Amino acid sequence: MARWSLEVDRDACVGSGMCAGIAPDHFRLDGGTAEPVDASVEPDDAVVDAAESCPMEAILVRDAEGNRLAPEI
Repeated sequence: MARWSLEVDRDACVGSGMCAGIAPDHFRLDGGTAEPVDASVEPDDAVVDAAESCPMEAILVRDAEGNRLAPEI
């Protein structure tokens, strides 16, 4: 199965913790901002939900071909 990539724009992140609350296996807070536990993950709807719930849209989820999955534009 193709993996997804996760990125967090640490300059945009305000550390709300929404992502870590929604997808704790995939995101954690470090120094007041979020970061992915692993930059490459198996497809999981929780990471899409986390990206869509981020108040600053600081999380980017891409599929294996590089297409943006979340947040929606």
